[in-house]
Amino acid sequence: MKNKYSNYFYTPESTRIFFSCNFHPDQTQVVERPIVFIYGLVCSNHQWSFQIPYFDQLGFPVITHDFRAHFASSGREDLDSVTFKNITSDLHHLLHHLKAKNCILISHSMGVNVALEFTRRFPDMVSQIVLISGTVLGPKQIMFNSNISDMTFPTLQWLSQKIPHTFGFLWKYSYMNPLIRKMVHEGGFNTKTVTNEFITSYMKFLGELPYELFYKLIEEMTNHDIINSLEEINVPALIIGGDKDSIIPNKHQMMIKEYLKNSELYIVHNGSHVPQADFPELINERITRFLSKHKPMLKRLEISTPTTS
Repeated sequence: MKNKYSNYFYTPESTRIFFSCNFHPDQTQVVERPIVFIYGLVCSNHQWSFQIPYFDQLGFPVITHDFRAHFASSGREDLDSVTFKNITSDLHHLLHHLKAKNCILISHSMGVNVALEFTRRFPDMVSQIVLISGTVLGPKQIMFNSNISDMTFPTLQWLSQKIPHTFGFLWKYSYMNPLIRKMVHEGGFNTKTVTNEFITSYMKFLGELPYELFYKLIEEMTNHDIINSLEEINVPALIIGGDKDSIIPNKHQMMIKEYLKNSELYIVHNGSHVPQADFPELINERITRFLSKHKPMLKRLEISTPTTS
């Protein structure tokens, strides 16, 4: 972001939330229609590397933050508190603090659950949502289009309990193993368009988080009952998936499209689980067109595609 302001915000329950924005956080005016980026499972805002500068250049207010127990935010001492209810409450308090109104939520993977939960709980704060590579069903049964995850997770948990120090070391430094990097690259990204450097950075951020947090959030996704509320969500929604997504197959984005009344679906040719990294220009332009359909926003922001050198 050209102008970046980063700080800590403390919720009424004293949870410290780290955030960044491209406007002064202490300004007195209402911030209309900011874009709020919401990352996925044990991920980071690194996955929005190609979106944040693009929408900043277009003139949108931009907000990013770390979930509780993630990176510079507090909460690792109480992983039981890392629930979608608390994560969305933290975000609600933060956006209220920043005087944000009519927010645009752009989310990925588990972030789709967070965005939908936030919209269900605080509909008056949301104007549009973008849901990338998400599912409203438990991931253990559907990841990789099979129940292999349902069998694998208990084994991983058993290993982490038996050899916690070794497992934690391997988790933290997995980015240094070329075989694991290759597996992650081929399993979740388009290898022809996403660089090895991007994968290494992605895995470094992952290694900064405790592996116990991964298990906790998988359980949150498994127990999330948002599917029962999809028909009550009326804000305009753009649903995006990659047709080569082997982690969350497209039928799950199609399911979300079926239940969300005011939604449209875009499937990216040769897109992986992270299409915003595979084809950033394509995704950015598609999101921009979706946002441009809603005329009230354009009273404040004149949208045009930024020039590239």
